[in-house]
Amino acid sequence: MAIIDAQVHAYEADHPGRPWIGTLTGPKAVNGDAMVGAMDAVGVDGALLVSPFSMYRYDASYAIEVHKAHPGRFGLVKPVDPTDPAVAETIADWKATPGTVGVRIMMRDPMSKDPADPGIERVLVAASKAGFPVNILAWGRMEQAAQLAARNPNTQIVIDHLGLQQPHNPPAPADCWAELPKVLALAAQPNIAIKISGACTLSHEKFPYNDIWDHLARIFDAYGFNRCLWGTDWTRAIDVLTYGQGVEAFKITDRLSDSDRAMLMGGALERIYRWSPAKA
Repeated sequence: MAIIDAQVHAYEADHPGRPWIGTLTGPKAVNGDAMVGAMDAVGVDGALLVSPFSMYRYDASYAIEVHKAHPGRFGLVKPVDPTDPAVAETIADWKATPGTVGVRIMMRDPMSKDPADPGIERVLVAASKAGFPVNILAWGRMEQAAQLAARNPNTQIVIDHLGLQQPHNPPAPADCWAELPKVLALAAQPNIAIKISGACTLSHEKFPYNDIWDHLARIFDAYGFNRCLWGTDWTRAIDVLTYGQGVEAFKITDRLSDSDRAMLMGGALERIYRWSPAKA
């Protein structure tokens, strides 16, 4: 089976030519070579390279450079700005860029909470026209995400990180799964898939994080494995676990059949994003 990580980040050290706007949990730099090396060490064939909003906002130029240096290993996802009147043109330009497979909306404050917000609507319509899934970071906004999906049934939406707020440092909050019922209700929308990314950071145990599986089983039952996409959210998770642990926990668990594991760790992503790594 092809193993494909649904979300990783790469970035260079802060410098005047491409200055950071904010910070992301992780080392001072994780360039494309380092990310590929980490993947190769544990048998990950490819990944969705999500340009890190915390550092670069809507500038995905570094992700494009990494893709050029490592052709066939990454599909590219770029955050877009729903408040930009020209966002549809931005998405069309992104579609014309080699290696691109999707866009992302960061639905954090001060992003509108209106399910009929015209800016978010522009993004969803333009992404559908381009054939792009829209990745949505929407913890705390599951009801809004459901209404967005219902209003745009032809747009593939992918919920980031289980739809749950996740820690950057251990330990995980005691109530980190409290919003799970709202995440499960979202599965009623057939055009919504969900990233099982960063799941190990919600564990209160050490590797192999056995306490996450009852919660994940409820998600798998609600969505089906063909709408669930495993990922590590590397490097955001680096202070909680190693990259290898985030991969191996899903490889070795007896809670997945071989066919379910193949769908979760690559098959669903290939179907939803219509992309496969060349190495596979």
